[in-house]
Amino acid sequence: MIRIPVHTPSRPYEVVLGSGLLARAGEHIGKLAGRGRVFVITVPPVRRRWGKVLMQSLAESGAQADILQMADGEPFKRLATLEKLAEGLVKLGADRGAILIALGGGVVYMRGLDVIQIPTTVLAQVDAAIGGKTGVNLQSGKNLLGTFHQPRAVLIDPNVLTTLPSREYRAGLYEALKCGIIGNVELFRLFEDHRREILDRDPVVIEKVIAESVRLKAEVVSADEREGGLRQVLNLGHTIGHALEAETRYTQLLHGEAVAWGMIAATQIALATGRLDPASAERITSATVSLGKLPRVKFQVASVLKRLQADKKTRQGVVHLVLPTQIGKVEIVNDVRTSVVRSAIEEIESLQ
Repeated sequence: MIRIPVHTPSRPYEVVLGSGLLARAGEHIGKLAGRGRVFVITVPPVRRRWGKVLMQSLAESGAQADILQMADGEPFKRLATLEKLAEGLVKLGADRGAILIALGGGVVYMRGLDVIQIPTTVLAQVDAAIGGKTGVNLQSGKNLLGTFHQPRAVLIDPNVLTTLPSREYRAGLYEALKCGIIGNVELFRLFEDHRREILDRDPVVIEKVIAESVRLKAEVVSADEREGGLRQVLNLGHTIGHALEAETRYTQLLHGEAVAWGMIAATQIALATGRLDPASAERITSATVSLGKLPRVKFQVASVLKRLQADKKTRQGVVHLVLPTQIGKVEIVNDVRTSVVRSAIEEIESLQ
């Protein structure tokens, strides 16, 4: 069992990682929940595959647990879903002493309630479940409304990834690769040297990928809980990636795939502005595309540029970009000419 501490000012907690952990989750949750009511929030595909395993574990621990379902997919990450879940929790008698179990890739929950994250996708295990960022989408863009609410704990069982569809599995790997690019050279080399084992879901190698990604994110969010500075490095690939997602109304790309295109664009911008050497740019791009063919995406370059102005990292009309300067190091810049950004977005078109 691997335990990785997250030392945020508002609440320190642990990420616990181990094969078969889901079947033993009740032991950990019982210690945290005490006599409080437990509510599991999940989506239909995850409930069908893993709901019984978790609920049995909770029952064996003596926890009184109910399960609620939310619609699956990015288009449902809206305020209407949040309201529906909150109403459901109220009807079931949830109070401030209750604890929520987020079983799946993402979740929204009632203000004030404690939450334990049990992520079931690569994307959630290496990124979304750690750090306390919550958000819902608006038509204008992704995650524009939200807050920081740290979990009580994060329980990660790599075994649940065995049933993940291939496309969704690979989409999550791009977020792990991102962690290597921004600050973990060993993780980046793991992708270069063990790509086949990673794609084949070798349990030993994938557990190391998850653990190294979690360590990187834990270190960053512990130093900057509310994205005041350092934490922004985690947005590598996200600025242009989010714009592509919004422009295509979340119908053409999975989030990790959008981030992958965004990382390729960021690498091109870094190269064009002299911040990154050609050899490193080639390594980053090659590592990204080697994880599988990215889906084609139809968009208007001018519309994507306009979307960038609505990005939550834009300040006073100035777009802030996270750019790699070497393998394992990035910087946040706000001086890139629009023409350079346009060329990088056009490069996405040419690579399809």
